[in-house]
Amino acid sequence: MTQYGFFFDQSRCYGCQACSVACKDWNDIDPGPEKWMSVYDWESGVFPDVRINLLAFSCGHCTEPKCMDACPSGAITKEDKYGAVLVDTDKCSGARACVQACPYGSPKFADDEVGTKMGKCTMCIDRLEAGDKPLCVLSCPMRAFDFGPIEELKKKYGDLQQLLEMPDPSITDPNYIFKPHRPRQLFVPMDGAKMVELQKARGDLGTIFENTEDVVSPAPSLIGRSQLNMKGTTAAEVMANTRNDLG
Repeated sequence: MTQYGFFFDQSRCYGCQACSVACKDWNDIDPGPEKWMSVYDWESGVFPDVRINLLAFSCGHCTEPKCMDACPSGAITKEDKYGAVLVDTDKCSGARACVQACPYGSPKFADDEVGTKMGKCTMCIDRLEAGDKPLCVLSCPMRAFDFGPIEELKKKYGDLQQLLEMPDPSITDPNYIFKPHRPRQLFVPMDGAKMVELQKARGDLGTIFENTEDVVSPAPSLIGRSQLNMKGTTAAEVMANTRNDLG
């Protein structure tokens, strides 16, 4: 078996959700929490030194898939040609042990009803068989993805299997390679404290905010997402983790 996998360049992603929408369209998945390709965003830092972190992740098609081990009905298998981890919906009982076992929350459900079948990324195996790449890879306008035999991807991009705040890759050995954000660069010298004060009262625009501490030390309730959370056990949790319209 030649194991195939994905590469993701965090610096190229701007959270447009094109990969997620293309995946839903190709696989005829209704709008909602069943997102086989999920786009996560979370904030770090405070103004004026803020960073928006982005991650597009479908499934690690792991070498040691914990979802497969956990499935009580044997519905999840790892096929031999590409190393894709697949679910047989005819066998799936909707027990949801898979989503509890997967550190990445890759198994997805359309709703919270008992017995709803699990769905997940198939590595676009139907497209691979036709000689095409996964649609998420081709739909990205910034070319943040690459796809191919995992050993070739490692030779080309390195072997980093984890971005900051992601689960420990030693749990499942995911076939997903990452390139993290480029280090921040200051192109124009600036005094952060002075910038905050200038923003506080902008001439004819009046007072933008009253208290500087509200900006440099904001209350947690004012931050949409301050950390990455890939696990969602309910439809509401999945939507909260992946929606890009917070705040």
